[in-house]
Amino acid sequence: MQYRTLGRTGVQVSTLALGAMNFGAIGRTTQDEATAIVDAALEAGVNLIDTADFYGEGESEEMVGKAIAGRRDDIVLATKATMPIGEERNHRGSSRRWLHTALDDSLRRLGVDHVDLFQIHRWDPTTSDEETLSALTDLQRAGKIRYFGSSTFPAYRIVQAQWAARELRLGRYVTEQPSYSILQRGIESHVLPVTQEYGLGVLVWSPLASGWLSGAVRKGREVTTSRSRMLPERFDLSVPSNQARSEAVERLAEVADQAGLTLIQLALGFVNAHPVVTAALIGPRTLDHLGSQLAAADTVLPSDVLDAIDEIVAPGTDLAPQEKFDTPPALLDASLRRR
Repeated sequence: MQYRTLGRTGVQVSTLALGAMNFGAIGRTTQDEATAIVDAALEAGVNLIDTADFYGEGESEEMVGKAIAGRRDDIVLATKATMPIGEERNHRGSSRRWLHTALDDSLRRLGVDHVDLFQIHRWDPTTSDEETLSALTDLQRAGKIRYFGSSTFPAYRIVQAQWAARELRLGRYVTEQPSYSILQRGIESHVLPVTQEYGLGVLVWSPLASGWLSGAVRKGREVTTSRSRMLPERFDLSVPSNQARSEAVERLAEVADQAGLTLIQLALGFVNAHPVVTAALIGPRTLDHLGSQLAAADTVLPSDVLDAIDEIVAPGTDLAPQEKFDTPPALLDASLRRR
């Protein structure tokens, strides 16, 4: 396992980090299975575990808490808030009122007195940077969180938050967690240059592109992944963007074969080859999934392989632009751009 410094924090984290979104009902993973996955990941040298209150409305956090009991000090523990929890209108967002409540709930579910990294799961356009940053700074000073970060923020909001922290003399976001893979490279043109400018740690999610780069989605095979059952439209080959992804995957598989790698090793090696990326979040549902992903722990792609990838998917290109998660809200909601 390789390790890198998380932004400018001085904290060393593994370049493969364990994402716990699939723990519980979402991934149909039992507590025993989740604990076995955590055990195997830690044994392999993974030291960062990432979860969120939104995953199963707390179920993932509860399972992570049970799995890490007795070894908290050996783990860099991260969670998130702001996504809706239940139907109550104020049980979401990044207001001071909700962040204090959400963090206390997360700490209780995790069975800990602090988390190392508390992340704003999505930018909340209804709440000011001052409100959110002051609440996070107070939680940090209270010892409940060591650091705080953002997740899936548009580049301009990352910049704005950094300037707000400086102007108001508040704590700042030290990490960003964007979606990034060979098939979705758009953040290379805007988000990653900004994170580099401000020295943020970068924890990328969906490096296997929702299973497209797992080896399970190939031409001539029936797609039976859990993600395809939940979101069939993302794998419908009558959709032009999905056809483009399918064609790219076949060409990438050839590159992987020629390099003596699995498609998973190629995909994870690619995201970790970017000098700004700190770690790739893997989200296995089973021990077999974990094993195939941990096989990429020491993968270093040579220049000719990286060049071949660039020929298939050009730098800064999203093959499925409709699945971008950092798009400014006004481009998605007509009421925000029209009178």
